[in-house]
Amino acid sequence: MAWETVIGLEIHAQLATKSKIFSGASTAYGAEPNTQACAVDLALPGVLPVLNKEAVRMAVKFGLALDAIVPSRSVFARKNYFYPDLPQGYQISQFDLPIVANGHLDITLENGDTKRIGVTRAHLEQDAGKSLHEDFHGLTGIDLNRAGTPLLEIVSEPDIRNAKEAVAYMKKIHALVQYLHICDGNMAEGSFRCDANVSVRPLGQEEFGTRTEIKNLNSFRFVERAINYEVERQIDLLESGGEVVQETRLFDSDKGETRSMRSKEEANDYRYFPCPDLLPVEITEELLNEVRETLPELPDAKRQRFISEFGLSEKDASEISANRDIAEYFEQVATGSGEAKMAANWIMGDLSAHLNKEDMAISNCPVSAQTLTVLIQRITDKTISGKIAKDIFPDLWAGEADVDALIESKGLKQITDTGAIEAMIAEVLAQNPSQVEEFRAGKEKLMGFFVGQVMKASKGKANPGQVNEILRKLLKA
Repeated sequence: MAWETVIGLEIHAQLATKSKIFSGASTAYGAEPNTQACAVDLALPGVLPVLNKEAVRMAVKFGLALDAIVPSRSVFARKNYFYPDLPQGYQISQFDLPIVANGHLDITLENGDTKRIGVTRAHLEQDAGKSLHEDFHGLTGIDLNRAGTPLLEIVSEPDIRNAKEAVAYMKKIHALVQYLHICDGNMAEGSFRCDANVSVRPLGQEEFGTRTEIKNLNSFRFVERAINYEVERQIDLLESGGEVVQETRLFDSDKGETRSMRSKEEANDYRYFPCPDLLPVEITEELLNEVRETLPELPDAKRQRFISEFGLSEKDASEISANRDIAEYFEQVATGSGEAKMAANWIMGDLSAHLNKEDMAISNCPVSAQTLTVLIQRITDKTISGKIAKDIFPDLWAGEADVDALIESKGLKQITDTGAIEAMIAEVLAQNPSQVEEFRAGKEKLMGFFVGQVMKASKGKANPGQVNEILRKLLKA
C-alpha cells in the first residue's frame, strides 16, 4: 500500500526578553540552579503575575512578519497538569484566543518549488523548570531558573508531508525569529526546540491517521531522523495489522529511535479556563503600527535583493540571507569591495569553515567585515593572489587586523613585473627541455606543470594570470 505522511510542528521559541513573562527575575542562561527564581516563579502564596509588555510586542512582531491576524483581544488561560518542575500546578498559556492566528510561511522544496505552510496560531506561555537526573543517584533535582521564561509556541497546520519539508519549515522559522531579534535561536541552550506531530494515512485518504507527538527535538538533524523513524515505525505497525496509539514519544538520538513516554492528552484533560489573575490583552492599532515600523527586511526579501542587486545565485543568496548577522556582514564586504561573488565565496568558504571549527557565531568573528573587505581588495588590485590570501587568512583569524602590514611584513606582495616573470619562465623552460618539446608536440596538459614550476620559483608571488599568458606566448613562439 502507498502511504502519505502528515506532519505538524509545534515550535517553542524562547523570547529574548531580559526578564520573565510574569515576573522580574532574569532569563540569563547558565546561572547556578535556583538563583533566578523569585516568589512569582516559585508560586508562593499571595503572589500575582504581571505581564511582560516586551513579550507581547515580540509576539505581535512575529505575527506581522507572518502576515497573520493579530487579534485586538487575546486571553491567558490556565493549563492544569502536575509535574515536579511546575510549581503552580498549572501553566499560564493561551488557548481559545491566542495572540497570533492564521499566518503562513513559504518554504523552498528540494526541486526548487515553493510550498506554503499554514501557521495555525502562535501563543504566549511560560516555560516550566527543569528536572535534573544525572547527579542525584536515583533522585531527581529541580532547577526552577527556567520557570516563567517567556515562550512563543508556533503551531503549524498539518501541511508538511515529509521530514525534509519539516526541516525546511523549521529552519525558516529559526531564521525569522533571529531576523526579528525576538529569539537568539540557540538550540543547544534550549532557546529553540520543537515537538513533531506525525501520522500516516493511505494515499488518497482524506481522514487523518492517529498521530503521535515526538517531544523536545533540539536540532534540525534530530527532527529529520526522528520523523523518518516514526513514519517507518507507524507504517510497519499498520501493515502488520497493528494500530497506532495516540501518545507522546521521545527520540533517543544514540539509538536513532523513538520510544513511548506517556499517553497523549487531549485539550479537555488540561481543564483549560481563563486565568483569573490576568486581564485580557488588548492590542491597539497604535501598537500594531508602532511594531510594524520596527520590522526589518525579512529573509525572503533580502534573498531576492541579493540576487537582483549583487548578482548572487539563488543558492548563494538563500544560504547567506538565512542568518541576519551573516547577511549584514556580507553586505558590508560586498559593498566595500565591489566584489559580491568573491565576498560570498569567502564567507561561505574559509570564513564559515573557521566559524564551524570554533563553534563560533559570526557576531564574535575575529575577522571584521572591514578586514575581509581589504583582503578582497588586495586580490582584485593584484597586490596578492587568491592563494596567498588563503595562506594569510589564519593570521587574520589569529588577530592580525592590518592586511597591508601583514603582506608587507611577510614579503608577500605579488610579482607583476612582466620582465621578472619572463625571466623566471625562461629559466623554467631551459631546465625542462623535454617537457617543452612534448608540449609543442601537442601535449597541452603540461601547461599546469609549467605554471606550477614558475609559481614554485616565485614562492607563490607571481601573478598567475600573467604567468599563464606569458607562458603560452613563449611556448608557442
